Amino acid sequence: MSPVLELADISAGYTGAEVIRSISITVDGGEVVALFGPNGAGKSTTLRVISGIVRPSRGQVRYEGTDLARQSPTTRARAGISHVPEGRGIFFGLTVAEHLRLGYRGERIDPAVVYEYFPALEPLQDRRAGLLSGGEQQMLAVGRALGRRPKLLLLDELSLGLAPLLVERLLPVVRSYARDSGCGVLLVEQHVQLATEIADRCYVLSHGDIVLHETGARLVSNPDMLVASYVGQPALDAIAHPSPESGG
Repeated sequence: MSPVLELADISAGYTGAEVIRSISITVDGGEVVALFGPNGAGKSTTLRVISGIVRPSRGQVRYEGTDLARQSPTTRARAGISHVPEGRGIFFGLTVAEHLRLGYRGERIDPAVVYEYFPALEPLQDRRAGLLSGGEQQMLAVGRALGRRPKLLLLDELSLGLAPLLVERLLPVVRSYARDSGCGVLLVEQHVQLATEIADRCYVLSHGDIVLHETGARLVSNPDMLVASYVGQPALDAIAHPSPESGG
């Protein structure tokens, strides 16, 4: 399947300081790609570049083969890019049903899709978002994105503030939606082990650079490689090319 998203040699930052440098990432339709890295590595900035909130200083963002340089965040959203930001981006004073009636001009969020993937929200339609649990609020945030029937879904720290048990329930829903719809997913996630288990491929950012690109299956079978990527290149080299003395 051809890439729905291609980042080609992207650099970007704030007030003249680069946060990410010459990174290249691809996401195919129906694929879940995880983006890992320590705090400040540039993960959220990468998602903001894709959705148009941050303008890159160089490089290209291509969506379904089209360069997005001249397209606004609203235009990108209408074209099928849904971005669920860190912090969920919901309105505490509005009910679940009212959230599903909010959309960009001329856009319709399909409640049937939302309730198909998050059936726990259906009996809560008249409840204000501020009265929902943290897990229910995250379901609403992600559900609104799915209800737009996106071709590319960007998820920033889906698990933030949630118990691991809830994350175990949410991440497989993302995997199912990608498989069912052909939507490409790029997710930033702090629960690395859980995200690796549903991801087709994984990238690791460190100090603004891509330091590791591997399949999810390989990282599940070799978690030391992922840990080493956070430590630095010498540790990665030691795993990839163990010395005779190490017994590897």
